Amino acid sequence: MVEKSIRRADGWLPFDRFMALALYAPGLGYYANDSRKFGAMPSSGSDFVTAPEMTPLFGQALAAQVADALRASGTREVWEFGAGSGALALQLLDALSDAIDRYIIVDLSGSLRARQQQALAAYGERVNWVSELPETLCGVVVGNEVLDAMPVKLLARKGGIWHERGIVVNAQGALAWQDWPTELRPPVDIAGPHDYLTEIHPQAQAFIRTLADRLVRGAAFFIDYGFSESEYYHEQRHMGTLMCHHGHMADTDPLAQLGHKDITAHVDFTGLALAAQEAGLGVLGYTTQARFLMNCGLVPMLAQAPLAQRVAGQRLIAEHEMGELFKVIALHRGAFWDAVGFREGDRTHVL
Repeated sequence: MVEKSIRRADGWLPFDRFMALALYAPGLGYYANDSRKFGAMPSSGSDFVTAPEMTPLFGQALAAQVADALRASGTREVWEFGAGSGALALQLLDALSDAIDRYIIVDLSGSLRARQQQALAAYGERVNWVSELPETLCGVVVGNEVLDAMPVKLLARKGGIWHERGIVVNAQGALAWQDWPTELRPPVDIAGPHDYLTEIHPQAQAFIRTLADRLVRGAAFFIDYGFSESEYYHEQRHMGTLMCHHGHMADTDPLAQLGHKDITAHVDFTGLALAAQEAGLGVLGYTTQARFLMNCGLVPMLAQAPLAQRVAGQRLIAEHEMGELFKVIALHRGAFWDAVGFREGDRTHVL
């Protein structure tokens, strides 16, 4: 399928289109096939683990912020994007109980949807699945590790000239990189004359603008690994952030094992915040995952948890694990309020 797309594109396919095919092409893309994605160990046949699979304490802490947002916005629906195995949905439903009328999952993967339906069967018709947003929605939106899987464009500065990186089929019939000069630029100037590879995020920003267009009242919380603009486009980050995951191993070659491994890039949270504000949403807060979860009550939860859960919970907040690299950004439509997850350690000022 990729080779056909390259031929239709006159022999050169921009990386964002390649990434979309590699991840989402029906039946062939990584998130469209039946392989197991989520699991704690390689022996399970999985490729990576996310916070909800590590410990239910993650969803229980996040539920404190979701409940706070439901009360502040006067809404009773939760929308989750990219619900994975359904673990986070189950944790939120268990914790929120009667505080919500409906839990709606937006997920493009048929195989993951089937797994979610099995995990959430006890909640019956309170859980619904859709493939796209309605024209309007009121409620609280959550997305854990969903933005990093949105296709990115690759920009390479070589000899002082910016190029867009794309994919071709070489003389041996294999996929290969090829760069073309471009007018595209990172959002800030990159200091120094050295060669530099990075990503820009038009699709993630378009997603935020679409969400802003549909959200009539409520808030959105996105948790992912990434940086503010000044860190993301730092002159020393010259190899970009693109990464692949397969069998709990990481590599930097998205052209290999096509359709059999995840492809991700870190999130530019400044770009998301600007896209949200330009579309009429306010920024409710921005902080590290560690500070957010501690604000939401994770520490006393750890004190009461069994040993295995305490160990897993510590990984959520440890600086050398997920605590510092992962961030939480919150957007809102309606009156601003002092959201519980950002009461200490808010970093909105660095966006």
